Amino acid sequence: IYYEVTDAFKVLYNVKNFWIAVTKLAQTNLRNIVGDMTLDQTLTSRETINTRLREILDEATDKWGTRVTRVEIQRIDPPADVVEAMHRQMKAERDKRAAILSAEGEKMSRINRAEGEKQSQILKAEGEAAAMERVADAEKYKRLTIAKGEAEAIQLVFDAIHSGRPTNDLIAIKYLETLQRVADGKATKIFLPLETSAILGSLGSIGELFKDKNDDRDSDKEKLQPPKK
Repeated sequence: IYYEVTDAFKVLYNVKNFWIAVTKLAQTNLRNIVGDMTLDQTLTSRETINTRLREILDEATDKWGTRVTRVEIQRIDPPADVVEAMHRQMKAERDKRAAILSAEGEKMSRINRAEGEKQSQILKAEGEAAAMERVADAEKYKRLTIAKGEAEAIQLVFDAIHSGRPTNDLIAIKYLETLQRVADGKATKIFLPLETSAILGSLGSIGELFKDKNDDRDSDKEKLQPPKK
């Protein structure tokens, strides 16, 4: 405790022993100040304690003819059981912080792994979708090319038929040839279009025509033969 005398008469006659009195006063008020603080605050807020104690002592010793200029707490020595409790508390606090950091680290690790797996699945799905799209485009192009080729072939046949001006008899014969190729397969049922009856009627006319021509040929041959004796 640092002080200066402002009134020597008061120092000599208002207090029996100034040093003992101010020391006891400091101890009493120090207990009150420390009692309002936690142990951690007591150990880390020494300057705050010094300031509060100086203000209290300066006001209390004014009637003794002195002015307290500075108070310094040089050392705080808690009891052994308090020190042991402090060590346990600090260890528990360190363990708690370590556990929290470990849990947060594990949490972030799981989040990162899950995010990586998610991105991997997304990329895989996008790749499969792109591959399926390319396959579909290729199949579409293939079918369009085949259909275009068949359409062009049909158009060529159609143009050739019409440019040759075929008769109904020729068309009927070609129709039967086509039906024969269809019937060469392994199918047990063959569906004929509605126009088949008309074409078969044309075939009947063709048969009658060939029959008439054959009859004419036979009669001509008989005319050319010499009479029998």
